Amino acid sequence: MTESHVLVNRAGWDADADNWVEPGRQAWATDEITWGAWSLPESDLRVLPDVDGLDVIELGCGTAYWSAWLARRGARPVGLDNSTRQLATARVFQREFDLRFPLVHADAERPPFRDGTFDFAFSEYGAAIWCDPYHWIPEAGRLLRPGGWLIFLGGHPLALLCYPNDDSAPVEFTLHRDFFGMHRTEWHDEDGNVEGVEFRLPHGEMIRLLRSSGFEIDDLVEIQVPEGATTIHDDIATPEWVKRYPPEQIWKARKR
Repeated sequence: MTESHVLVNRAGWDADADNWVEPGRQAWATDEITWGAWSLPESDLRVLPDVDGLDVIELGCGTAYWSAWLARRGARPVGLDNSTRQLATARVFQREFDLRFPLVHADAERPPFRDGTFDFAFSEYGAAIWCDPYHWIPEAGRLLRPGGWLIFLGGHPLALLCYPNDDSAPVEFTLHRDFFGMHRTEWHDEDGNVEGVEFRLPHGEMIRLLRSSGFEIDDLVEIQVPEGATTIHDDIATPEWVKRYPPEQIWKARKR
């Protein structure tokens, strides 16, 4: 049975899809790989393995610009997403930029692939925050061959703790939310209706989950936004906040 958060997030991303067309087009048009809301270059962070020849599943691909970047580096990506409208945008870009790879409408908590199909499972936001980690991370482990990589970027737990409880943004210099029990967060519209359900775990919980799902942790990159970096997502955190604290994090793990 499909969980309620899957349907809520699908409706939210379908409704918001038009706002991601132009950012997606700009990302497809560049060959430089960048990470997160502040577009930090992979050439600086050096997180990715050599992807040439790897079978890759992008879990929550949106407009699939990451899959496009990886395909240009010799990977064989498959983009999976919960939103039909985001995938429709991705198909437009595939025609526009003459770069084709499979796109699958599915939920990353229930990916329709056989065990051991991929060498690399990846998510930048996507499943990393919009799917329940207790479901999608074991599934990522199932999909990977031995030695396969799992790399994902999402919001840092500290940033969530600093969001006001009334769902207003950006984050503040005050702790507003409980650390213990951190898992599921509902975001509401002006009428109080749930418009999105996000998931985030404390680091200790994530370490235990990755290990129990068959992974060895290679790295945890807590993003330090460099001076002068900008973002179109200024509702996340102010420049003053990101000078002192990490707004995002990247987990890198390998299947035993």
